[in-house]
Amino acid sequence: MAGENEHEDEVASVHAIAALAAKVGISSITMLAWRDLDDPEAGGSELHAHRIAALWSAAGLKVELRTSSVPGQPERIERAGYLAVRRGGRYQVFLQVLVEGFRRKWRSDEALIEIWNGMPFFAPLWFRGPRVVVLHHVHGPMWRLSLSAVLARVGETIEKHLAPPLYRSSRVLTLSDSSKDEIIEQLHLRAENIDVIAPGIEDQFKPGTRRAEVPTVVAVGRLVPVKRIDLLIEQLVATKREVPDLVAIIVGEGYLHSELEALIATHGAKQWLTLAGHLSDEELIALYQRAWVVTSASLREGWGMTLTEAAACGTPAVASDIAGHRDAVVNGVSGILTGPGASFVDALVKVLTNEKFRDELSLGALENAKRFRWGRTAEAAFQALAEVAEKQRRR
Repeated sequence: MAGENEHEDEVASVHAIAALAAKVGISSITMLAWRDLDDPEAGGSELHAHRIAALWSAAGLKVELRTSSVPGQPERIERAGYLAVRRGGRYQVFLQVLVEGFRRKWRSDEALIEIWNGMPFFAPLWFRGPRVVVLHHVHGPMWRLSLSAVLARVGETIEKHLAPPLYRSSRVLTLSDSSKDEIIEQLHLRAENIDVIAPGIEDQFKPGTRRAEVPTVVAVGRLVPVKRIDLLIEQLVATKREVPDLVAIIVGEGYLHSELEALIATHGAKQWLTLAGHLSDEELIALYQRAWVVTSASLREGWGMTLTEAAACGTPAVASDIAGHRDAVVNGVSGILTGPGASFVDALVKVLTNEKFRDELSLGALENAKRFRWGRTAEAAFQALAEVAEKQRRR
């Protein structure tokens, strides 16, 4: 019954988007994003763009997603009703899109969605039609974790000093109230221009029939510095001392794989702590359903999508107390938010060893997950775009 209601909600949202698009005269949308869903390092941001593009396409809109190239993949593909154009290198894509934007003759029925993922596409310089910006979170310290010192300084300067004045009057969509607060405080964008629109959860994430027989912890994320998987491994090793039969599985791929494997070996943890690599959706859902707790030690997130996916499976979270996580997890109700080190370990131990508390968090996680539907996300995002279009038309 719940699945049927969710489908009905999505259909209603698609009809609402179609009616609104006709009212404001938008028939075509270009979405700009750094990476495509097929990229080996794709994550929550790419899933978010895909789901919105698919639902807008279902509403009869012509949607094109422009991203950087995907190694070994074709430049153009049709996916879920929209066109994905993947062209340009990791950093070259920003300059390419900038040039394309100036050269292209934009029609009056076209709109633009710019996904600002650290580096913007500077769309205010070259696009005059209806436009909104999706900004999941401020990159901040991520620059220094991911790039050389010189490139990190360039990224920080653009994000904090060069780009914000250009986007001062732009309509901005973000995923959480805590991310909105960071955008206001660090980028000094106007609060009245920022909408908070939570992401959805796929219908297939739902409770299973039984949990693992031993305490099982799962973490899902790219194996890159910002996810702080090394710190998580240290905290899991400390948790193992308190919970001797603990088993942990870390799902995801990334360039730190070999380094993290070596860290696990150093701790003699290979028998119980596994880097599982990429899993299919079916395998991931089964893992969420078996796990006793989902965890993340990430430094920066626009949203904790893996935490809400697990919550829909009835699995509570123990996660770092950061912007994004604060909205995905209701602290003390659907999981625990905590700082790193001993407090993180204490929280994991408490959830794994206190069955009554864990069951309460599981019920809280299921209840919290009911709030998140992709149809509502896509409709709210298009509503913001339509308001921009209507405002421009009145001018």
